Amino acid sequence: MADDQNDAERTEDPTQKRLDEALERGDVVKSQEVSTWFVIGGGAVMLAAFSGTMGGGITTTFRGFIANSYQIPIDGRGIIALAARIEREVLAAMALPLAVLVFAALAGTLIQHRLVWSLESLKPKFSKISPLAGLKRMFSAQSLANFAKGLVKLVVVGSVMLALLWPQRYRLEGLVQTDILGTLMITRSLSLDVLTAVVAILFLVAAADYLFQYRQWFERQKMSIREMKEEFKQTEGDPLVKGKIRQLRQARMRKRIIAGVPKASVVITNPTHFAVALQYERGMEAPICVAKGIDALALKIREVAAEHAIPVVENPPLARALHAAVEIDETIPPEHYKAVAEVIGYVMKLRRAVRRARP
Repeated sequence: MADDQNDAERTEDPTQKRLDEALERGDVVKSQEVSTWFVIGGGAVMLAAFSGTMGGGITTTFRGFIANSYQIPIDGRGIIALAARIEREVLAAMALPLAVLVFAALAGTLIQHRLVWSLESLKPKFSKISPLAGLKRMFSAQSLANFAKGLVKLVVVGSVMLALLWPQRYRLEGLVQTDILGTLMITRSLSLDVLTAVVAILFLVAAADYLFQYRQWFERQKMSIREMKEEFKQTEGDPLVKGKIRQLRQARMRKRIIAGVPKASVVITNPTHFAVALQYERGMEAPICVAKGIDALALKIREVAAEHAIPVVENPPLARALHAAVEIDETIPPEHYKAVAEVIGYVMKLRRAVRRARP
């Protein structure tokens, strides 16, 4: 009941992290029909391409044995040597066809998923020996699908083989009167016809089974809302913690900005939404932004500037442009040199006028 309830809660598509974890523990899309199709297809290729060469090599070997049978020692050592030679000759003749079959078997796996090295499937699990779990597997959708596949293959493949071989029944009856070479040629031709038809049919079965297996696998990987939240916390961090860190960073940045205002030569404002504090001294190539802010922070910059008797100049277009174009501790862009120079020139004239007015 708990498993059914958990399955019902899993309504969300899996994340990439979930899919990667499934791959690491060996839970991959695996269709036995696809592997079978590749092996049977490899067998058909082997029969079409190598049967003549393989048969010719083995025939030549055994003809030599028969022709020189009187020279073969029949003692224990001679028999062992003969068996070893026959084994080498047969393996040499079958090496390439067997390599094709091995390659086909590997291709049937690699085309579905990359190689996976996992010991997860070797770990003992109670569900593997549980009678109740065994009954559930017997009547699961997977078992019903396997049963349906078996029936389809049995009926369809059997029907195709019957359709191909029934017209040849009289020819097959005559094989008892045909020499060995003729029998082999007819058998090879009929086998290729049957294998070609079987490969074509099993291709459709394998494609349908792969889609079914993929859907079953994808459904197993689905996640509940709670699982997605837990994964988000693991990968992105707890939102509460992230919010606290963001607040700390903002507070640190605010302190840094406020600390830079007393070094400013002038503060250019919007007048209330933007504030940019610039520092300029003789010898500098260009003014430097020592502080900037919007809304509440802009108001605070103006307050600090007033406390330190730093001139505040209202120039909305220039304030907005500088706030967007320059970062703290950077020089202003060249396109703003003229406008800023006019502001700083105005501030310097104002300071000189204040000095003259003092007694």
